[in-house]
Amino acid sequence: MKMLQVGDKAPNFEAIDQHEKPVKLADFAGKKLVVFFYPKASTPGCTVEACNLRDHYQTFLAQNYEVVGVSADSVKRQLNFANKHELPFSLLADEDKKVIEAFGVWGPKKFMGKEYDGIHRTTFVIDEKGIVSEVITKVKTKEHTAQILS
Repeated sequence: MKMLQVGDKAPNFEAIDQHEKPVKLADFAGKKLVVFFYPKASTPGCTVEACNLRDHYQTFLAQNYEVVGVSADSVKRQLNFANKHELPFSLLADEDKKVIEAFGVWGPKKFMGKEYDGIHRTTFVIDEKGIVSEVITKVKTKEHTAQILS
């Protein structure tokens, strides 16, 4: 797994969101973009993280940021997650893992003594020119907005 680093050009990704609408990097030209990768919609940690970003979404917009979440969940699962928690941003349904692999966040993980491949909870901040300006690998789900905006 070769994860994107600060200074790398963001991949020109495209995937569909929870409304089956295509979302691509070019849609955010001239804005800062927070792309947060999470393992699975509607799980406890992912819900806390997404709701923390939701609760501060207006602050992101006021500072010229857009927010996009990405997981390998289906469109239906993303829609249910977004509707249940009133998430105002796009959640990409990256079932073929093209976006996940382009950012380098798919790889071996350990949980309760078992090893498996999965999504590493990681957030990338991309500047107005499409360059990665920050990579957060130790995401604090309850304080994620503060990690991004500090």
